[in-house]
Amino acid sequence: MRVFFDNVDLNSNSGPNSFGRRLCVELQQMGHVIAVTPTDPCDAQLSFIRTTRKEARRIALRLDGIYFNTRQDWLDMNRPLSRSHEEADVVIYQSNFNKRLTEKYFGQARSSVVINNGTCLDTVSKIHPSQHHSLDKFSEVWSCSSMWRPHKRLRDNVNYFLEQAPQSAGLVVAGSNPDYVIQHPRVVYAGQQTWQDCIALYKRSNVFLHLAFLDHCPNVVVDARASGCRLVVASSGGTREIAGPDASVVEDMEWDMSPLDLYDPPALTFCNASRNGIESSVDIRRAAAKYAETLELSS
Repeated sequence: MRVFFDNVDLNSNSGPNSFGRRLCVELQQMGHVIAVTPTDPCDAQLSFIRTTRKEARRIALRLDGIYFNTRQDWLDMNRPLSRSHEEADVVIYQSNFNKRLTEKYFGQARSSVVINNGTCLDTVSKIHPSQHHSLDKFSEVWSCSSMWRPHKRLRDNVNYFLEQAPQSAGLVVAGSNPDYVIQHPRVVYAGQQTWQDCIALYKRSNVFLHLAFLDHCPNVVVDARASGCRLVVASSGGTREIAGPDASVVEDMEWDMSPLDLYDPPALTFCNASRNGIESSVDIRRAAAKYAETLELSS
């Protein structure tokens, strides 16, 4: 099958594009041909986020999420997504939360399927845990990682660590633009890291924190779980769907999916937590097989 990847930059490290790169590699290993600049007719088209052109008879749309943040012009920002959602022959949602949210705003797609994100478990297994000497003073390592924005709740991640972790543990905060910086001997700000260095950090970590508000299907959680971390996540959004059955889920607000100020998330009560119990896979091979099946049906 020849597949055109629409609206994907395989050289970018953003969430959708990095997943697109992993998916591209896996589909190629399965024997499919991937085109990002089509010169020959394609059997299927996979558009990421929105459809920018049509190079196949039928279109599959991988919707990353939709806009509902009242600090933005969410109605206008949603229009190209809504058009693509309406025109697509099949829509691929990253999580059941993503599907419910989109259907509330855009209505039901012609056809749809939920496929969680995945990562390459073989590649992850070959990366060694971080041996950075600054981590040796801690009895155990906790970590979190994001392109930090208010709804990612860096402050909550840090405060959860300070309240719940052993006094001898250390927290490594990876990622750009941290919006909460505390001078504390057990909190280390590592800045932006390569994907390989992030995996090395996660493999050194006992616990990975992701208390983000209304996240869809974060790749950092997929990678941390694949690296063997115990996960602590918020109950809102789709994060718990890929966090694994043993993750700790901190209770978040109930949301009716009405527009709100995403950058002013509600406070969390850390003691109000439960075991996740949701089974899921983070293997890119399984995700790619589902994508291939969906694209073949759409071709």
